[in-house]
Amino acid sequence: MKKTFLNREKPLLTCMVQADNPDRIKELVEHSLPEGAEAFGMQFCRMKPQYRRREVYRELFEFVSPLPTYVTNYRACENAGVKSDDVLAEELLELAECGATLCDVMGDCFDPCEGELTLNEAAVEKQRRLIDAIHARGAEVLMSSHVLKFLPAERVLEIAFEHQRRGADICKIVTGASSMAEQIENLRIIDLLKRELKIPFLFLCGGECHLLRRVGGTLGNCMSLCVHEYDAVATKVQPLLKDMKRIRDDMKGSEV
Repeated sequence: MKKTFLNREKPLLTCMVQADNPDRIKELVEHSLPEGAEAFGMQFCRMKPQYRRREVYRELFEFVSPLPTYVTNYRACENAGVKSDDVLAEELLELAECGATLCDVMGDCFDPCEGELTLNEAAVEKQRRLIDAIHARGAEVLMSSHVLKFLPAERVLEIAFEHQRRGADICKIVTGASSMAEQIENLRIIDLLKRELKIPFLFLCGGECHLLRRVGGTLGNCMSLCVHEYDAVATKVQPLLKDMKRIRDDMKGSEV
């Protein structure tokens, strides 16, 4: 069976396994499988340069098989200030060739800008070509925009439609919420995305209210990003895998 993040019956519990070396990634995977992990996310921007090799990628993707893998290669961590977007894109293609299931293309790839969504048509055309090339290698594409602040519904939909227009298979938007009122509005926005967007999506927010990260899968998100433990490099706003599985299963069990 082909590994995929698309057309799933329920939102995948995707455990993010961040580390600077492959042995630590394997350790996190081994701890996460008994807790119910259904997919894994690997952020290769965090991995030390000596491990950024094809044989390491293939070994890691095989290690988690048959579960699908979501990969990122952001400008952060080990990549920060030393790699151009063209290099990051080539590395994404390499990850796709080695067996990654889903590749994260930043919405401002080839034209870094605030809000991570370029409107420069030359950059957008390069994004389309990159997406086509990833697809040609058998992988799926998620386009991400980490806005990290509250946005009105109209702006969120504009970003989502742009991701869709550029050929992404999944749209990922990360906003924020500094009050319960903004968090409630984000819950309304996720319903709008479910009704208006033609592709699956992952709508998240940071800030003081984290409700969306815990119930988003039930409301329409195609996956839930979580972690096995809060070590030094884990993303703290991502819920624990064991908690997310309990929340999802309890909410599903309460449906009438």
